Order: sequence, then C-alpha cells, then structure tokens
Amino acid sequence: MGERPEHWVFAYGSLMWDPGFPVAEMVPATLDGYARSFCLRSIVYRGTSETPGLVLGLEADPGAHCRGLALRVAEPDWEETLSGLRARELTTNAYAELFLPLALDDGRGVEAITYVIRRDHDQYAGPLELHEQARIIAVAQGGRGPNADYLFNTARHLAQMGIEDQALDELARQVRGLLHPGGG
Repeated sequence: MGERPEHWVFAYGSLMWDPGFPVAEMVPATLDGYARSFCLRSIVYRGTSETPGLVLGLEADPGAHCRGLALRVAEPDWEETLSGLRARELTTNAYAELFLPLALDDGRGVEAITYVIRRDHDQYAGPLELHEQARIIAVAQGGRGPNADYLFNTARHLAQMGIEDQALDELARQVRGLLHPGGG
C-alpha cells in the first residue's frame, strides 16, 4: 500500500486568515531562507493601477526564517484548491509557485506550495522604508478592500499565533497614525 499524498500550502499573509479553501489541518510552521515583507505592489486586490497598494511577498534571504501556517488540504479538495490558489495568487504572475520544505511546530517536515515574489517582475517594489510603506498602505484600496485592513488582519493573526514581527507591528502603528492623526 502506498502512502496517501499530502498537499500542503504555506500561509504567511492573507492565506492565514482568509485561505478561501477547505483546510483539513493547520499547523504553525517555519520556512527557512525566506523573509516576509511588503514588497509587492498590489494593483488588483489591495490597490489599483493608478494607486497601487502593497502586499506581502516572500523574499529569498539566506539567514531569514518566516513563521506562518502550514495548511493541509485533503486529497478530494486538492484539484479545486490548487486551481483557486493559482487564480488568486498568480493573477499577474508576480509570484513564483514553488514547493519548499517547511518545519512544522509538531516536529514533522513537509513540502508545501509557497508563493515567492519574483524580483524581476514590474510589481516588485524592492526594499522600501517603513514610512514609505505606511504612506502607500494608508491610502490604497482594491477589489478586496482597504490595503490597511490587509496589514491589520495580518498583524492581528501573527500576534494571536504568538509570532513577533516588530517591523510589521511598527508599520501597523504608522498606518494607524496616518489614518487617525492625533490618535483618534
């Protein structure tokens, strides 16, 4: 008897709080060699061509570790899930779809579909100072709503998981300051 295939997706941004597919198992996980950053100009979901937003991408970084969620998809749901993921994540082909090794917090190691930023894509924003990221995120809106909501939801879910991301927390603080000057 062969092993049943396992299908995993690595969630490091909106897939953590809005996967959009049936999740059979959810386990905190670490991806080595990559860092989460607001490096992708969003022209569909959290911005427009005229006013691009910023969303998260994974950037190759040899010394980095990205904490997120490994989402297992049951075999009967896999084909539809993969099709939906590709429609969502590869809309403008700014991500490369890679199978990368994850270390699950329960000690298992799995290979997971992971969407990694393509630095050669014209939507790649490169490294931006936090205040510049905040200025963009505070004003952008797209098909899935305000860019700020994406940032705040991601920060909230990381905090609920006990994952510290000081840069993301500071970015959220700066965006709140721009949205509510004077602390309102």
